[in-house]
Amino acid sequence: MIRTQIYLTENERKKLSILCGELGMHQSAIIREAIDQYIERKLIEKQNKRDALQAASGLWANRKDLPDFSSLRKEFDRQKRHG
Repeated sequence: MIRTQIYLTENERKKLSILCGELGMHQSAIIREAIDQYIERKLIEKQNKRDALQAASGLWANRKDLPDFSSLRKEFDRQKRHG
């Protein structure tokens, strides 16, 4: 393990101390567990976002009722340049 230092608010420290007593665990073990859970949750959220984007990819690819977006963009840019 690698030693690191963190700063806690007084309120966080008090609550952590209470939790240590209730669970019979060291502060460092609780903090490591909390960090592991946080990281896992963030990785799952990231994967869910990636999955949603992948599922939406090409969603409108075969639509025939949509305007030509490149023409619309050129017209928008032309209007923007000329005021």
